Amino acid sequence: MNIAVIGAGPAGMMAAIQAAEAGGKITLFEHNPNLGRKLLVTGSSRCNLTNDAVEASAYFCEDQAWMETFLGSFGVEEFRRALDNLGIPTRKTDDGWYYPWSQSAQSVVEILEEALLARGVEMRVATHVIGFVQSGNTFILETTSLGSRQFDTFDQIVVAAGGKAYPELGSRGELFGALEQLGHRVESLLPALGPIFAELGAFSELKGQRFDVSASIWQGQTRLGQSAGNIIINQDGFNGPGVMNLSHLVALHPKEDLTLQLNFIAPFWSDFADTLTGQIANPRSLRAGLLRYFTPKAANFFIRRANLNPETRLRDLTEDQIRQLLGVTAEARFSITGAGSFRNSQVSVGGVPVGEVDPRSMESKVVPGLYLTGETLNAAGPCGGFNLHFAFGSGHLAGAHLAGLQKQKSKERV
Repeated sequence: MNIAVIGAGPAGMMAAIQAAEAGGKITLFEHNPNLGRKLLVTGSSRCNLTNDAVEASAYFCEDQAWMETFLGSFGVEEFRRALDNLGIPTRKTDDGWYYPWSQSAQSVVEILEEALLARGVEMRVATHVIGFVQSGNTFILETTSLGSRQFDTFDQIVVAAGGKAYPELGSRGELFGALEQLGHRVESLLPALGPIFAELGAFSELKGQRFDVSASIWQGQTRLGQSAGNIIINQDGFNGPGVMNLSHLVALHPKEDLTLQLNFIAPFWSDFADTLTGQIANPRSLRAGLLRYFTPKAANFFIRRANLNPETRLRDLTEDQIRQLLGVTAEARFSITGAGSFRNSQVSVGGVPVGEVDPRSMESKVVPGLYLTGETLNAAGPCGGFNLHFAFGSGHLAGAHLAGLQKQKSKERV
């Protein structure tokens, strides 16, 4: 079997490694001069691989049953075993996020590259794949390298070229046209996991401040989605996982009036409520009470916005005053003006609907012999290792299926 894998990111490298387990000729094509460029920047270069919270409902995906089947085939434990087999042990943080023991994305890339070399995978880097067509039971791949155009024939193709996020790292979505010509449907690609821009108003005083929040996006009285996590307030709005997980909703509703609601006290609501009602030992003043949870700058801001006296005793706050405080700290609303572009977003949504591939093998249901992985498919998860899990997992399933076919053919020849 002669197999082409297009794209040397996590999905492509894993697909090539697994496919090569059974022999055959595996060729890995990469537009960049080096492998794994996008993988190198993940998890702040620490490589956040997966997460205990990985489950179908966490993903933006038009077919939750498909995602459940996929994760049933390649869940967290299957992923960790696959990494262990490659010499990449993982460790879990207290919040359920998994990283390699090395805490280094560079180490992960180098181990994967060594595994590719050990299995005899031919790596054609600095090679741009222009497109491919089907000819009978084979595929003809057109490439350019150093100004030279070349045509190669393959029995199977794994597309792992990514979406459009981080175009400077090589993801430009150039192969979706070829997939459409082969009969696949391609949903419009939109940026995801990026900043959300908003009218800050008085909150611009808190630029540079970080908070753990509960966030939600509203279209009128309809909540489009919600998330929780860390955010940072910047000049144009908000960044950080707490809002990045919702940015695709802004892209999906580009001309509609959307509102971002932030609850700054959600992570410690129970303690906050007990403090206000005096059920636990609490500081004397309102300001001292808020300093339990916020920086002095933020505490001063919230008190001022609620038109309260910082020296007021907590036990003396009236119901109306508590309501004023909650309006500022738990129900802050901002008019959304936009979201990040492909250039400053971590992934993209859109691409081929997941229902057009088999969730156990990633083989196309439209074009036998064609395998689609990672951001080629219209599925995306939140921050925290969900997207790397999907990329590595889809690549693993595609490569393992191809290795199984190779073993079967070898038996038939005997």
